[in-house]
This record gives sequence, C-alpha cells and structure tokens, in this order.
Amino acid sequence: MKRRKTVYLANPYGFSDQQRTVLLPALVQALEALGLEVWEPFARNNEDTSSSGWAYRVGQADMQDLMEADAIFAVVNGVPPDEGVMVELGMAITAGKPIFLFRDDFRRAADSDEYPLNLMLFTGLPQQGWERFYYTSIAEISSPEKALTHWSNENQI
Repeated sequence: MKRRKTVYLANPYGFSDQQRTVLLPALVQALEALGLEVWEPFARNNEDTSSSGWAYRVGQADMQDLMEADAIFAVVNGVPPDEGVMVELGMAITAGKPIFLFRDDFRRAADSDEYPLNLMLFTGLPQQGWERFYYTSIAEISSPEKALTHWSNENQI
C-alpha cells in the first residue's frame, strides 16, 4: 500500500488568531489538493504554554516531525522572515530534504540582486531553475510548471 508524501508546513501563522483561521487553512487546502499529507506544527504539537517544559517539548516534537517529513514547505514572509521558520529551513537543508518556499510578501529581504531573500535560503534549491521551487501566491501551488506539483506526483511512497 502506498502512503501519501508528507510535507512539513513551516510557518508563523499559528501565533495569530486571524492568520491561523484565515490564511493557514487556504495553504493547507492547496497542499492537500496535490495529494500531500500536511504536517502543520501548530496543529500537531501545540501545548498548554503554562505547563513546565512546554517549549522544549514543542521544539523537540517540531524537529522530529521535520526530520520524518518527506519535504518542507516554508512560509518566508516578513523582513526578516520568522526566525523559527529559518531554523527549520536550516535543518531541512542540512538533512537534504526537498524545499519549497512561499512568499507573498512584496518587500525585498535580500542581500543580492539574484534572489528575493537571504542567499542562504537558496542553498537547498537548484542553482538553475530555483524559481520553480519559489511560490508567490496560493494559486501558484497547483501550477504544473512548479516543482511541488512534479514532486508530489513522483512515485508516491
């Protein structure tokens, strides 16, 4: 029996009620429409923040999910983008995971003219054709010209 590919949805949207209820569901739905199982850390590993040791447990659970997921889809909005998402991207790059970046924020956050963000975020993407792994709208997620559509359709695990 084949299982669906899993994608870890690195994002800061769980920190805001409005973003969690308005923006996050649209992202999850767009990824699920590609046949992916979405691991959204706020939904999977949320804890009562008044309990002792909660932060360590959440961090460890998120790291475990990231390491077990087949790929990472990271929301990199902001100037600079959320530091937790950046750490998760660093772990994914080191682990050699497929990486897909989402930024619908028009502000420039780059130190080069070649990339729209810090150049280190692109070390996990191919030098040529990195644009296929970079998304600027929810509608683009299902684009057949983009890398995520191809990756999601490759031999399911």
